[in-house]
Amino acid sequence: MSMQLSPQAAELLGKSALVIITERVDDVAFLIGQMVTMGLPEVLDRPIPRHWTQRGISWGWTAVMWLAYIVTEGDHRNVSMATSLKGMKHTLRHLTAPRLEPLDLRDDRLSHLLQPLSKPASWHARERDLHERSMERYDLSQDVIRCDATTVSGAHEVTEGGLVPCGHRQDDPTRPQIKVMMGSLAPLGRPLATEVLSGERADDGLYLPIIQRIRTGLKTTGLLCVGAWKMRALATRAYLARHQDFSLAPWPLTGATAEAMEAWITEGVTRGEAGEFQRIGRTNDRGHEVLAAEGYACARTCCAPVGAAPWSERVVVVRSPMHATQQAAG
Repeated sequence: MSMQLSPQAAELLGKSALVIITERVDDVAFLIGQMVTMGLPEVLDRPIPRHWTQRGISWGWTAVMWLAYIVTEGDHRNVSMATSLKGMKHTLRHLTAPRLEPLDLRDDRLSHLLQPLSKPASWHARERDLHERSMERYDLSQDVIRCDATTVSGAHEVTEGGLVPCGHRQDDPTRPQIKVMMGSLAPLGRPLATEVLSGERADDGLYLPIIQRIRTGLKTTGLLCVGAWKMRALATRAYLARHQDFSLAPWPLTGATAEAMEAWITEGVTRGEAGEFQRIGRTNDRGHEVLAAEGYACARTCCAPVGAAPWSERVVVVRSPMHATQQAAG
């Protein structure tokens, strides 16, 4: 990087008026450029009014700088960010256009930034603005939405009514955790909506709110929502059918499904002997075409308990030869 010196500095440093400055920027410049292309500074600037005593970079640029540091370093602490960004101040001043000062990223400024973004109404509005910009710019396919929840545990203090309580875990139920629910475009994996919740919640009730947010942001129908078996809740399926959307998820081997499974398998054996199976092949690592799955589909009518209009859904009964071989070996 080159910079022009003042006459006084040039006299002190020597006859040359040009000084070469080297800074390690890693991928910060790329991340900031990507967020600028997405229009993130403008999207985040709108809901946060500028304070009458505010100087330096805007709220949107403050968020962009913070996000670039978090993604690069995997660390959200202010003290670490201030130290890291101090080593690339000339680069950041060229990227952000306004003059960057150390006080622009102080603790109280970041807390003021998070206050309006922590409100669901404000955050959901920014989410929709970002969808409108990026979907139009990149013409991304919006046909398949994948919804899934996961838990993140850590060594946190458990408080009553807090965000990090103890919840159901298969490995260690004594560790406190948070639950993260996300909806994303498949197969790209671009996040559309994310919800961070207390860790004791069940997954069943998390699908409907995240799907509603995604539908509001995308403003389209005919979405195929793909998820785990917990997305099979009757209220979720009724909502998707009512809004002319679709769902794809496995059925748990419990309740009515377990009772009907024997009849489904018997019908599958009959259809297989009659050659009525639909077969799907794949190419293995040796280049040979092998059978990946075979099965059939049947339709049934469902009705929500609250008096909603009935809808028809397909049950796909599938046999995987590889899974069958593993079960037989076991």
